[in-house]
Amino acid sequence: MRSTERDETMGIGALAGRFGLAAHVLRHWESVGLLTPARDAAGRRRYGAADVVRVGVILRGKEAGLSLEAIRTLTSGDHRARRDVLRREAEALRARIAAARASLSLVECALGCTHEELSDCPHFRRQVAGLTGSLHGGAT
Repeated sequence: MRSTERDETMGIGALAGRFGLAAHVLRHWESVGLLTPARDAAGRRRYGAADVVRVGVILRGKEAGLSLEAIRTLTSGDHRARRDVLRREAEALRARIAAARASLSLVECALGCTHEELSDCPHFRRQVAGLTGSLHGGAT
C-alpha cells in the first residue's frame, strides 16, 4: 500500500531518469547544498515538485555556464549576493561574446580570402593584429 506522500514524491532513480541524469549527480548536488530532499521513514530520498523545479533551475544554470557555487548563491535567497554573482557572470559573458565575435570575424575573413597563404593577406593580417595587438612586421 502506497501512502499519499509516496504518490506525490519520487525516488532518486525516478528523478534522475526524468532529466537523463545519473543518480550520483543528484547526490553530489545534495552534498554541495543545492538539493535537500525529504526522507521517508526508511531514510530514502523523496523528491517532490519543488525538487523537480530545482533540478531544472540547476540544469539551466549549468547550460548558461554557471558553476554549482554560483547556482547555489543564485538560489540561496540572498538577493545582494545573487545580484553580485549575476553582475560578475554578465561581465564574463560579455567578455566571452566579444572574444567569440572577434574569432568569428577572423574566420569569416579567412573564408573570404583569395590569397593562397593567409599570412599574405593584408586584411587577414589586420584581423590577426587586432587580436594580438601587433602586426608582427606584416604589410598593411
